[in-house]
Amino acid sequence: MSTARTALLLDLDGTLLDTAPDMGGALNLLRVEAGREPLPHRIIRPVVSHGAMRLVSLGFPEATGDEFERLRLRFLELYSQNLAHRTELFPGIEPVLDKLERLGLPWGVVTNKPGWLTDPLLAALDLDRRASCVVSGDTVAERKPHPLPLLHAAGLVGVAPEYCVYVGDAERDIQAGRAAGMTTVVAAYGYIAADDDPADWQPTGIIAEPSELLEWVGAAAANATGERR
Repeated sequence: MSTARTALLLDLDGTLLDTAPDMGGALNLLRVEAGREPLPHRIIRPVVSHGAMRLVSLGFPEATGDEFERLRLRFLELYSQNLAHRTELFPGIEPVLDKLERLGLPWGVVTNKPGWLTDPLLAALDLDRRASCVVSGDTVAERKPHPLPLLHAAGLVGVAPEYCVYVGDAERDIQAGRAAGMTTVVAAYGYIAADDDPADWQPTGIIAEPSELLEWVGAAAANATGERR
């Protein structure tokens, strides 16, 4: 792989980190508090990338208005108390990060998760000191699918958007990456719902395993090298 300036940017939940055990755990704690049975992990997992509101809607489909907001805030409280209890890097991600770091290529996080949850989670896993940038859902004025968070991340790492690879597991990730002019890759190992067809999102590519990311970063680096000659 060339060491030309390129960067790998990753969504957080369902792409870099498997947060479903802790986010799902918080939802089930909330259901138990309400006198309900826990939901199976297989039901919760595909919803995790869509955040607190979708998870609370899954666990309490009848809740509206003030009651929904109370449940949402309680869910966030429960989750914040168990951010990194069972959360870990997806298998195969660590070697990718190691390789990029050895080559001096930056990697970063662009997520819709708010900073007050993102920052302590990354710190708990000792990833905050490794990431070249972290753009949370409240870092800039817009959230994905708007391209602004990705463009901001590209600026932070000092790499032109066209030489960045952005990988995520939700349609909004691909929409944001395409709008920012980046190479877009779907993490099919992430939280993809059974009725989702990632090919319909029009990504540049789809990967089944994190190790495939090195090929995409290598291609971006080769393009950067060729265009700058």
